[in-house]
Amino acid sequence: MNKSNRFAEGGLIVSCQALEDEPLHGGDTMAKMAKAAEQSGAIGIRTNGVHDIIAIKQAVRLPVIGLIKRVIPGSDVFITPTLEEVRAIIEAGADVVALDVTDRESRLSEAEALIEYAHQAGVQVIADVSTYEEGLAAERLGADYIGTTLSGYTPYSLQQEGPDLELVRRLSGTAGVPVIAEGRIWTPEDAVRALDAGARNVVVGSAITRPQLIAQRYVAALRSRV
Repeated sequence: MNKSNRFAEGGLIVSCQALEDEPLHGGDTMAKMAKAAEQSGAIGIRTNGVHDIIAIKQAVRLPVIGLIKRVIPGSDVFITPTLEEVRAIIEAGADVVALDVTDRESRLSEAEALIEYAHQAGVQVIADVSTYEEGLAAERLGADYIGTTLSGYTPYSLQQEGPDLELVRRLSGTAGVPVIAEGRIWTPEDAVRALDAGARNVVVGSAITRPQLIAQRYVAALRSRV
């Protein structure tokens, strides 16, 4: 597997995702978001679902991180949970597969086979983790990148409003693969702090591509003043 980094160091990766119950879901909306991100100087795109992976690959020349969110009854693992999703992401043309590599539901043993499958297909893997220990485990399993994506989204990880910069700092100081900061990065200043903490790249989604959440923060701020 070619371990070369697909993402220019210090650059922004924009997450262009809209779930089925969100206003921007469907059509070519996420492809247009990706084009806007490319025009802004972003160096990569992260997106969910076969439809959007294909559309974005056709719309931009940036490397694409693909994932598929699927809820399996009785499981909390929903980011690329099975081999079926890994295959679909690769067939759609993604350059990197994102998958949950958390320490729950025997996920670490399952993730090893998924990483190996992606590598055999010539595709890199970013491991979405929630803790320092999971990040180190992901590296041992062969992940090409470690993303702090799931910090705060597992019950045993740090719960806070802002990005988990301490997790970024610890992993960046120890892991031998690039660390990509993601999660609750709401401002350019947050993004800069993530790089200062040692992240190679920063993923920003909600603060750029989910207008209902952006507007919600303004509404909440104004209501709190009353």
